[in-house]
Amino acid sequence: MTSALEETKTGSIFGGMLLISGSCIGAGMLGLPILTGVAGFLPTLIMFFAAWLFMTLTGLLLVEVSTWFHTPVNLLSMVDKTLGKTGRICGWILYLFLFYALGVAYLSSSANHTNYFFNHVLMLNIPVWFSSVFFVIVFGWLIYLGTRPVDLFNRGLMFAKIVVFACLLILGANFVKSKLLLYTDFKYSLFSLPILIISFGFHNMIPSLYSYLGGDVKRIKSSILAGSLLTLLVYVLWEIIALGILTVNGPNGILESYHNDIGAAQALRNVLGSNSLGIFAQLLAFFAILTSFIAQSLSLVHFLGDGLKVKKKKRENVWLCLLALGPPLLFSIIFPQLFFAAINFAGGVCAVILFGVLPVLMVWIGRYRHKIPSNYKIMGGQPLLVCIMLFALFVVVYQVTNMFGLNLFPIPKV
Repeated sequence: MTSALEETKTGSIFGGMLLISGSCIGAGMLGLPILTGVAGFLPTLIMFFAAWLFMTLTGLLLVEVSTWFHTPVNLLSMVDKTLGKTGRICGWILYLFLFYALGVAYLSSSANHTNYFFNHVLMLNIPVWFSSVFFVIVFGWLIYLGTRPVDLFNRGLMFAKIVVFACLLILGANFVKSKLLLYTDFKYSLFSLPILIISFGFHNMIPSLYSYLGGDVKRIKSSILAGSLLTLLVYVLWEIIALGILTVNGPNGILESYHNDIGAAQALRNVLGSNSLGIFAQLLAFFAILTSFIAQSLSLVHFLGDGLKVKKKKRENVWLCLLALGPPLLFSIIFPQLFFAAINFAGGVCAVILFGVLPVLMVWIGRYRHKIPSNYKIMGGQPLLVCIMLFALFVVVYQVTNMFGLNLFPIPKV
């Protein structure tokens, strides 16, 4: 079935690992310490492991579904083959909601950082909405130029992000107070689960990974496990730095930052001032937002082009770029403080259904109803599928109740 792919094993496990971790580590990490800090470091570690295990298992389920096809296919093709027209329509809606919500989150956060640059570096007093428009015009133009320019620009950004993060860890170790890491409040443990789930989201990269590794399931599995574990390590180190410096209460603390829609990097900058660590935290935020925004926006442009049957050219279609960037820009201007709300909705509802519920349904129907032959099946059988489905539904219900104000443990006011 995959012989044509297996003959071309050009990729490496290391390259696949970077593909996975690179797609995970982005703007979502900026909100992690703020949303997890209310519960404390130990409860956060437990939630990290739960989110990592859930997303890794569902990613491996998609690998199993991928083996049913002769060539690499996108998620909609998988859904169409197993769940039919209704599943494809649901996939379309969820995919658009997910990436539009992420776009709103990135633009809401980028506006703060761009506005800081205009106000404090160029000494220009401009409104926040102009910063969002400026950000979209500059980097939307880069997306319009096509995949190759984006790829080259993104490589430089990734290198810069790695250097900045390493400097942040080295400098931050001097400011960490171990007693702050001992704080725990388990009743807020579940609050961060939606953003943790979206922070381990690599599932839209599986078709690319499948092609890159020539359909070699063993190496694909190794890349997913290594890449997701590397992501987990980076997040834990970032949590140690942020939660070891930021207090829960008080000026510029975690609660105040949450209610003011401020990410961890900006909170660190507010606490530490203009010293080197504060500057590196701000730079990390900018690079994380930019790499996520460019990658996800280009992915959405390609998704829209494929779904609307727009012919591919050297440069991207202008109207597709406007369709991908326009709605998130409009929402971020009208509702400027939507970073946490948007990214929670994206993770707790859209990502869980799209990358959690649908893979379970596809595997269940493919295995047990259509009896589709496969050279790879994830271990655990029906009990594992039931457990994954129950966990996914629990997260969705939890997030929906939060959205309607039915949370038993609301985050306290400052």
